[in-house]
Amino acid sequence: MRIIRSGRLFAEVNYLLIPPNLAPLCVWILSLACILCMLLRPRRVEEAYWVCGGALALMLAGLVPLKAAADAALKGWDVYLFLAGMMVLSELARLAHVFDWAAGLAAAHAKGSPRRLFLLVYCVGFVVTAVLSNDATAVVLTPAVLAVVRRARVRPAPYLLACALVANAASFVLPISNPANLIVFGSHLPPLASWLDIFFLPSLAAVLVTLASLAWCSRKSLRGRIEGTLTTSPLTPEGRLAFLSLLAAAILLIACSTWGIPLGAPTFGAACVALVIVARRNTGLVMRVLRSVTWSVIPLVAGLFVIVEAMRSAGLAQIGVAGLNRLAGSPAWASKQVAAFAVALLSNCMNNLPVGLMCGSALRHTGASGLIAHAMLIGVDLGPNLSVTGSLATILWLIALRREGVEISAGQFFRVGVVAMPLALAASLLVLWR
Repeated sequence: MRIIRSGRLFAEVNYLLIPPNLAPLCVWILSLACILCMLLRPRRVEEAYWVCGGALALMLAGLVPLKAAADAALKGWDVYLFLAGMMVLSELARLAHVFDWAAGLAAAHAKGSPRRLFLLVYCVGFVVTAVLSNDATAVVLTPAVLAVVRRARVRPAPYLLACALVANAASFVLPISNPANLIVFGSHLPPLASWLDIFFLPSLAAVLVTLASLAWCSRKSLRGRIEGTLTTSPLTPEGRLAFLSLLAAAILLIACSTWGIPLGAPTFGAACVALVIVARRNTGLVMRVLRSVTWSVIPLVAGLFVIVEAMRSAGLAQIGVAGLNRLAGSPAWASKQVAAFAVALLSNCMNNLPVGLMCGSALRHTGASGLIAHAMLIGVDLGPNLSVTGSLATILWLIALRREGVEISAGQFFRVGVVAMPLALAASLLVLWR
């Protein structure tokens, strides 16, 4: 096997348990098993325990040197700060009822039309994704939308699917729209002007085609009139402070993107300032925010950095180099299609978070950039619209719905995704020029 021949890369490691000739194969088996457990959550054990446990097992078995593991985990500090800041801002907005206000505002302008309500919910999801990341839309906005559609007494599925699908379709509108953007590009994240030059048309195509696909798949459910009563409540003083803090944070992050400044520290700093401002009026709300944030996401990502580093040393680097070199020798129109669709399909098998880390590692190892790199990012961001296993945000979206007593099956999601994702990805690639 090609993977086993790469055992020479482990020559400098002091093995504790595994013979050197079997080490690469063991790395791949253990790493893929951890990722599978992250997706399936056996015994309902949280994702972070499986990933961090797998990373620890790799280190204890000598399959990844401690220094290499530490370096891999530490190089993600900008991603950790970005995630922490975004989670705090999102939870602050949720607990201050900013999302309930936004969803209610959309409902109040629906004028009795389910189609108009669907479009307005999709537009709210687009804005939230663009400035607060896809996790906020899929996980935090969804309960607010569910509350609105229950009051409206309409079939909830189209509106809830809109939250999940726009969260991925709009996740490359801006660099801040998806943590995966930071993971794939790392320190080479393009400044805002270059980003928009590259991704504005592809992201617009993805958003519009996804909207059209979901509307077509849901056309029967969107007929008729809204029977319930739709009202919106004004923002509380804490809600106004939270909303203004979010607006200021979005302006700051867009400015940082324009100037090419790494986004982690500004995001975390904006979240801390927002908490201080709100704390002057309501200290209890701040404590609720800190308790509500899913902090386990940060060690989960750190563990994935370690696992991907082990896989890189076990042959992933050679596989990535060979694949990128083969694509580089193909016509541009073919290479971007193959790169994007391969990454998109792999994201649904393994989840786009580890796939994004693998893509970023391969791109940095080969120095590849340009069309292929941009197509791979679109595949990482948009690919998860095919199935509920495609991204962590979509998995959490499904869990959040089940807690609310709403069941949208994996098959129901796939029946929409199998139409929306390929069409949106093809449309995005059609207008991706460089």
